[in-house]
Amino acid sequence: MVFLVYDILLLLLSPAIIAHHAWRTVSRGRSFAGFGERFGFIAPERLIPVAGKRPVWVHAVSVGETMAVKPLLRELKHRYPERPVVLSTVTETGRSIAEKIAEADLVVYFPFDFGFAVSRALRLVSPSLVIVVETEIWPNFLRYARRRSIPAVMVNGRISDRSFPRYLRFSWFFAPLLAKLSALCMQSEEDARRIVAIGGPAQRVFVTRNLKYDLPVRTLSPAEREELHQRYRLPPDTLVITAGSTHAGEEEVVVDSYARLARERSGLFLVLVPRHPERAAEVGTMLQGKGIPHVRRSALDGAPEPAAGGVLLVDTVGELMNLYALSDLVFVGGSLVPVGGHNLLEPASVGAPVLFGPHMHNFREITALVLAANAGEQVEDRAGLEDALRRLLNDEPRRLAMGERGIRLMTEQGGAAARHLEIIGRLLVTGSAE
Repeated sequence: MVFLVYDILLLLLSPAIIAHHAWRTVSRGRSFAGFGERFGFIAPERLIPVAGKRPVWVHAVSVGETMAVKPLLRELKHRYPERPVVLSTVTETGRSIAEKIAEADLVVYFPFDFGFAVSRALRLVSPSLVIVVETEIWPNFLRYARRRSIPAVMVNGRISDRSFPRYLRFSWFFAPLLAKLSALCMQSEEDARRIVAIGGPAQRVFVTRNLKYDLPVRTLSPAEREELHQRYRLPPDTLVITAGSTHAGEEEVVVDSYARLARERSGLFLVLVPRHPERAAEVGTMLQGKGIPHVRRSALDGAPEPAAGGVLLVDTVGELMNLYALSDLVFVGGSLVPVGGHNLLEPASVGAPVLFGPHMHNFREITALVLAANAGEQVEDRAGLEDALRRLLNDEPRRLAMGERGIRLMTEQGGAAARHLEIIGRLLVTGSAE
């Protein structure tokens, strides 16, 4: 009954779904071959690296999930080098990140959840195992995988405070879908409790911790630092502040604080990385209106070298970790506005002291760990952010100590990928969806 209701709703919505994605294909320059992949049409020549090899299909919807699953992909390839990996995403930015992951033998767009599309994609890829990252519950994809006796695993699963009441209200719908999963690997005990309350089979629910803790710890050598300074053409002898994954309403706050601090002291430089690169034009207009010189990352090679007091506006993807590694101080966005925050462990893993706002409800556990380790500071508002920036810019020993504690935190909290692989490995060996 659940699947019948879902199929009827999907059929009714299909004209709008197809029209929307057709428009995105044209407006964002996505290839028509990519649009075809949304209907399960994968070009035969693209399938050559995985054909007949029973690959593992990993689905990560966008940038955050793709970055989170990287430690698992590394561990998977290390333990099962003979198993090709198919990595699917939904968004263009997610795909651009996925295509840079060495462990991915084939990167595709995830099919629309029409029965004919997912059935065709599963037949062409013929995976031995399906892995869905976080809470990517697509009813027909899971149903058709089970029909083909393909085990499906949820990894890095989480149920946020905001989404839990909605899931619980519709548990009659979600319980049959969760039953299609052979294992549900959850980030925390609370996430495990919530997925069982929604209808997940308790005997298949495991607490495997957060894959985002398994980011590799990285410190730059002097030669690496110099190479990156030249790549981004950062002014010499400056303190670099990076505001990463920012959202509307945050860039102006950061820029206003930066402008005041730059008037108080020389030798500051701001790197501004909007969460959605397509917002770069909007942010650039704001900078221009404030009279703050800026250079876009995509135009950096043909532009004059940015000066201290200016801004590098990043309108590309896949460079945030390098920029965090170069930074003397980091602000993680999505936290001064009620978005729910972003991953504080990314700057922590490269030894960058981190600031963030009050809205961290999507990363509650990570926030508590960072604060307990004294690897970062939480601020309440724009005044608090400016005060924290000023204090830490004037206190190098404190900045360095925060960065070192971030490295220590990451070293102590690793191992989630190995815990996930214990469960995934059993399913790969048995090949059973039960």
